[in-house]
Amino acid sequence: MKTTLKGLGAALCVALPFIAQGPADAATLAANSAATPAADQSLVQRGAYLAQLGDCAACHTAPKGKPFAGGLPMNTPMGRIYTTNITPDAQTGIGGYTEAEFAQALREGVAKDGHNLYPAMPYPSYAKVNDDDVKALYAFFMHGVTPVQQANREPDIKWPLNMRWPLKLWNMAFLEKGAYRDKPGKDAAWNRGAYLVQGLGHCGSCHTPRGVAFQESALDESGSAFLSGAPLDGWFAANLTGEHNAGLGRWSDEDLRTFLKTGANRHASAFGSMTSVINNSTQGMSDTDVAAVATYLKSLPSVGGNGAPPYTYDPKATKVSLDRPANDAGARVYTAYCMHCHGAGGQGFAPMLAPLAGNPNVLAKDASSLINVTLNGTGDLVINGVPSPFPMPGFAAVLDDQQIADVLSFVRAGWNNGAPAVGAAEVAKLRQSTQAAR
Repeated sequence: MKTTLKGLGAALCVALPFIAQGPADAATLAANSAATPAADQSLVQRGAYLAQLGDCAACHTAPKGKPFAGGLPMNTPMGRIYTTNITPDAQTGIGGYTEAEFAQALREGVAKDGHNLYPAMPYPSYAKVNDDDVKALYAFFMHGVTPVQQANREPDIKWPLNMRWPLKLWNMAFLEKGAYRDKPGKDAAWNRGAYLVQGLGHCGSCHTPRGVAFQESALDESGSAFLSGAPLDGWFAANLTGEHNAGLGRWSDEDLRTFLKTGANRHASAFGSMTSVINNSTQGMSDTDVAAVATYLKSLPSVGGNGAPPYTYDPKATKVSLDRPANDAGARVYTAYCMHCHGAGGQGFAPMLAPLAGNPNVLAKDASSLINVTLNGTGDLVINGVPSPFPMPGFAAVLDDQQIADVLSFVRAGWNNGAPAVGAAEVAKLRQSTQAAR
């Protein structure tokens, strides 16, 4: 059962000029260079990297679709919406946008024609992007992306919930305008990390709890809920604070840097939306930026968590159950389907196969991610063009709701994890919702 931090943002904006299979590789940039003055090519290249940090491809490129042409379905509490075409096609994309109009859409959530964007587009985070970076992003999307003529699809949201004018009021209440400003008393690495996490990385879009109006409860470290973990579309985006059990408290800077570059470390492996973030964004970050993000995240104080004492590994009681699995329904399922990858000791074979003992996702109060990945598995991590040899398979067709509840309850109690049990009703609910979302 591969587990992960689900995080650093599930996003809306990236090109991959420097890693395999990216939509804005060197050939694409060269093909478009004729339309761009030579003096601007360095700006286009810089914009490509910044777009990668923002992870636009993850949302604006549909499966088997053309890069940045949109069409990816996204579920919201009001209904399904579809991401838009952000290629420079003049009719169906953003080719007619001026730089000022592009900046307005990016940082304020207002399109060229004046209609408001849904805040599924993380413009409250992109509001912090500075003018120089907006300029580079604009250069990239106008001259580094191939135009695609593909009409945008209307949202599946019924009247009156599809009216856009209430979003103007939402922006007045919750949008904080103004680019990020360096915090006095913090060094350059911390401020760079804060700028990336809060801005282009938009980590809070997934990892910060939301209020009744779908607003993020905090937009930076000044709010106690910032990056403390949140439910999201059938997953639980993990706690990224210094909390010892369900957060990053036991992770070193090197652990975090390794996870961002490869999607796996000695504590966890990426799954769900985080797989796309690793594949499309963070693995291509510069070492300096990865280190800055780690510096900032490791500075955040402990918030949330499961309230349990700090985790310590203890395999004794679990070993007894696995020696006699006939006496424990969860142990029976674990020995049949899980133990060959994750081991009797629950420590897996990191980083190839994730540990379950002490894994932050296993220790979280919300078991949604564990249920989801057990039901549906996860996509391949593709690092430097090489797919992971051991992706997590899905067991929805093999195990019933009670069996999955039993094995996850066993895992959450095992090896001194001490996390709450999982009920069959929780599994049934998530099974139904994830099937409906397909």
